[in-house]
Amino acid sequence: MPRRTPIRPVAIGAAAALVLAGAVYFGTSASGAGPSTSSTTTTTTTSTRSIKKVGTAAYQTVAAGSAAPSKISTEVPRAFGPEARGDAAGADGSARTNRSKAPAGAARAARVQDGMAAGAGADAVTASSAIHTGSQLLTSFDGLNHVDQRTANNGNQFSVEPPDQGLCVGGGHVVEALNDVFRVFNAGGTGQTGVVDLNTFFGYPPAIDRTTGVFGQVVTDPSCLYDPTTKAFFLSVLTLEVAPDTGDFTGDNHLDIAVSRNPTGTWDLYRLDVTDDGTNGTPVHPNCPCLGDYPHMGVDGNGFYLTTNEYPFFTDGFNSAQVYAFSKRSLARGDASVSVTQFDTTAADQGRNGFTIWPAQSPSTADYAQAAGGTEFFLSSNAAQEATGNNSYISNSIVTWSLTNTRSLDSSRPNLRLQHTRVRVATYSLPPAANQKPGSTPLADCLNQADCATLLLGGPSPDAPATEYALDSNDTRMQQVTYAGGKLYGALDTAVKLHGTAKAGVAWYIVRPSQGRSLSASLARQGQLGVSGNNITYPAIGVTAGGKGVMAFTLVGDGFYPSAAYASFDGNSGAGSIFVAKAGAGPEDGFAGYQVFNDPDPARPRWGDYGATAVDGGSIWIASEYIGQTCTFAQYTASPFGLCGNTRTALANWDTRISLIRP
Repeated sequence: MPRRTPIRPVAIGAAAALVLAGAVYFGTSASGAGPSTSSTTTTTTTSTRSIKKVGTAAYQTVAAGSAAPSKISTEVPRAFGPEARGDAAGADGSARTNRSKAPAGAARAARVQDGMAAGAGADAVTASSAIHTGSQLLTSFDGLNHVDQRTANNGNQFSVEPPDQGLCVGGGHVVEALNDVFRVFNAGGTGQTGVVDLNTFFGYPPAIDRTTGVFGQVVTDPSCLYDPTTKAFFLSVLTLEVAPDTGDFTGDNHLDIAVSRNPTGTWDLYRLDVTDDGTNGTPVHPNCPCLGDYPHMGVDGNGFYLTTNEYPFFTDGFNSAQVYAFSKRSLARGDASVSVTQFDTTAADQGRNGFTIWPAQSPSTADYAQAAGGTEFFLSSNAAQEATGNNSYISNSIVTWSLTNTRSLDSSRPNLRLQHTRVRVATYSLPPAANQKPGSTPLADCLNQADCATLLLGGPSPDAPATEYALDSNDTRMQQVTYAGGKLYGALDTAVKLHGTAKAGVAWYIVRPSQGRSLSASLARQGQLGVSGNNITYPAIGVTAGGKGVMAFTLVGDGFYPSAAYASFDGNSGAGSIFVAKAGAGPEDGFAGYQVFNDPDPARPRWGDYGATAVDGGSIWIASEYIGQTCTFAQYTASPFGLCGNTRTALANWDTRISLIRP
């Protein structure tokens, strides 16, 4: 191993950045020497129906309200779907729930050790000192934060974490959508709109009306992309219906899709029911009504695609990933009715269910696959319990999927074919929780003092003492996927072994798919990336049409508070050195990590869920969660209580960072 050198500031382009010089360890980048794998036509249940345009949306000026904490029942949102049943893990430690809720505590530690024993992360001890692309940080600014989220719509919002990063860029607009707010910036970081809550944007009542106590719909899981063909922005969210008087979930849920060529103007709205219990033309799936969780989007030359993970809403279990295909031109035109074809991937992958099948997006129209009547590619992993049916969280393969004849989406009778093939990769496994650098945690301090805790809880905390916690570092699901230059790029969270210690790291892949009558795919490059004594979580790869890219993520550990970071990335050689776009100022100190806010379930320190990249010509925008503030207990308890000079709220302190990089 080379000697570890200290972090040093480096001026890069027009903005300052930090580069980890020698502190970074990289996986060996295996070339695609192995044979291509041949496809299996995916045996799926397919259904086609139409959805209607339900109206329009536009930015509305709504005043910000108070961030003063309210009673917990109107401050912390209710868990939903499987999470609401307290089944974070079974007696054997297996995960049966949605939203990345992998095993916790001792059960998670055991799975991590199993992964290490199976060889996961073995490559991450190989060092590399090359900076492959000389990435330049051109600009970097703070995006939306928890204060923005909680105070939007006159303060009629819940405290929510994590933000779930949605980012899309085009035509001089930088659009950021989070749980549960939305804003449009220009390229310099100046707001082209104010902050609007997603409930208002999509035409719903406030999440919680603090005057009347009436509950509105729960809007979550935002995603956004800009399509270079139609020059339209696509924004989607998962919306859950509730009983207004109690906030109880009805089981009804749908994906709201907003489409616009000018994100500061009018958006057309569509609604896709995902209950799959026969409602509104949906198919009838087992144990539904079901939850269309973790929706993500992609496009090819013809179609717009959404995928979800389908869980029964009111009982245990997982059905499979669902794939939805639309004509993107029909959506961009604002047609009154749009056809959608749905694929159910139950038992599709050699008897295993599809899970988090992430659709690809491309940096330019020249990058779309034209073979087989137009092809959209997807990547997924298959280590999670949802895919395997067991709780090992270990795999040595990923799955490439293709949807062909996408030109037919513009016809009255779409005729699509879904195929898949496995690709052998280095072993990956469940990452450990990501420790944080010790720092000031005034929310924990407050919970440990009876008089202060009473201000938040109405009485002393029964779970004191609260202490700084490690962050949730996802499971092993695939993250953002890019298709450029005939290659698929994707990454996922995994355990990596650094100096004999398991840490949270990233496994990245470059896959070369080939689509004729059947699909084949070969591994062009792969690697595992980690930082000694630290963790990297929630990767998102963006690649330009020229094959230059970056991989965004959060960096956190012994030497770092949660920081917005990225690695240079090259289409031929993979990941290079790590840079810090904005160093974290303090530890995460939010309600999700403390037991009293999670009883009777174990605390789950929510982080990330996903990051984002967006290609803008020869440059790439990235967005990640980080912590941009710190304050003492004295500052926290000073008037106004819990706000620390309006840098946080009483219950959470997350921020987001948006950066532009020239790879």
